[in-house]
Amino acid sequence: MNDLSMKKKAVASLLSMGIIGSFYSTSTLAYDPSEQVQTVAHRGAAGYAPENTMAAFHKGVDMKADYIEIDVQETKDGELVVIHDVTLDRTTNGTGYVKDHTLEEIRQLDAGSYFGEEFKGEKVPTFEEVLDEFRGKTGILIELKATYYYPNIEEKVAAAIKERNMHLPAHDKIIIQSFEFESMQQMDKLLPQVPVGILTSRSTDLSEAKLDEFATYAEFVNPSRTLVNSSIVDEVHERHMGIMAWTVRNQQEVQPLLDAGVDGIITDYPDYTPRHKSK
Repeated sequence: MNDLSMKKKAVASLLSMGIIGSFYSTSTLAYDPSEQVQTVAHRGAAGYAPENTMAAFHKGVDMKADYIEIDVQETKDGELVVIHDVTLDRTTNGTGYVKDHTLEEIRQLDAGSYFGEEFKGEKVPTFEEVLDEFRGKTGILIELKATYYYPNIEEKVAAAIKERNMHLPAHDKIIIQSFEFESMQQMDKLLPQVPVGILTSRSTDLSEAKLDEFATYAEFVNPSRTLVNSSIVDEVHERHMGIMAWTVRNQQEVQPLLDAGVDGIITDYPDYTPRHKSK
């Protein structure tokens, strides 16, 4: 059995045990439409709490999101931290690049006050802290950010997941995604049982040729919501992949995505997304 077949089998196993949503048929491994839409709390419930903090992740779980989405980068001393921007300026009281600061320096920063005084003192969490706190409580959609800055981040992420047995289908629902396609090809090899997703904001990445290419190693194609229509969804489904759209920040943006038939909606406001597509 080749690596792709092994991974499709693993995803089917997750489905059969109810650990992930109905993206694949367990008998043929073909796409299996589901009435349920997966809700992904973007950077946690980032509309209600400071993004990529434990407060935001807990809020996403409290709001019954199917997944929390987290962004992973690497510190100067090689530690994995959860933060979106490559710089500290927007979401903390620090300045400069994440990669130019040690974990100790970053942990001293305030990552909550910018959002509201009640979140003063929130810290930038480590990747391991998030895994340990939320495994078994919710799905985790892991985005690897700016991997060109972090040559070994794939190996480190894989090691942390393996250390907790979270790469095994019977344990937790994990998806790894990135805008960096080569990084996802590498993750596919490092963690053949873990689904990977392609992020894109470019319509050229949704051509038939590109989708054929993605289908050789990815289980998801996750485009900007502005690119999503029923034809794109059908093209993705025909290649036995799921599709989750990002980022919903307005309630009026939800229904067109449901009408198009997406499998998941990545949103700052998990309460905007209904549990079923028909509602």
